[in-house]
Amino acid sequence: MQNKTENPRLADRITDFVQRNRKGIFIVTGIIIFLFAGFVVYLSVSDYLNKKYIAAVEELSQRYEDIRYKIGDDPFAYDIESLISDSKNFAADKKGFPAGKAWSIAANIYSERKDWRQCEEAWQNAAAAANKTYLGPIAFFNAAAAAQEQGKYEQAIEYLVKCVEHKFEFPSAPRAQFSIGSLYERLDNYPAALEAYREVLIKWPELPVWQQLARSRIAAIEIR
Repeated sequence: MQNKTENPRLADRITDFVQRNRKGIFIVTGIIIFLFAGFVVYLSVSDYLNKKYIAAVEELSQRYEDIRYKIGDDPFAYDIESLISDSKNFAADKKGFPAGKAWSIAANIYSERKDWRQCEEAWQNAAAAANKTYLGPIAFFNAAAAAQEQGKYEQAIEYLVKCVEHKFEFPSAPRAQFSIGSLYERLDNYPAALEAYREVLIKWPELPVWQQLARSRIAAIEIR
């Protein structure tokens, strides 16, 4: 009998609460519906823009493929400069994969020209724009190569560390880790080099080539 009397009382309390607070409840409900509708619109617009940007950057990529083997030819100098400018302008106010891809086009052209300073900067921008995509570690790896070409070994190490520690798996991570050891050797920092090479042994025991290379460098350092 107790449960039968309590249930109507609870229902009466709920009804009374709703009656007394119906204005506030309607307002909160309206806000929730408005926010939900706004979120749906945001997702729709974001999806549309993302597809639009990807299509645009694919067009830039096709232009690069059409001209990549002519980068050193004077008759195509204007077309190449135009592609660099268009890629940079496209990426300037965007983020994510499309921006990172656009920066990578400029970076590849600078690499072909051996303009390592601008190449490094472009890859750095690509990493910043697309760090939440698989392009992140690729961009850091290539930025390290450009920095190394300039003799900026410490900067190259910083890029490679970010590459190896990136949340997206990078197929050349063992190579990047080995390169960290090699760069530390160039800086005569042999303790750090040993630590870097030992990381190769620990993290990639299933890769005999990198295991052998790391062991050979460890042995060479230890018998100095």
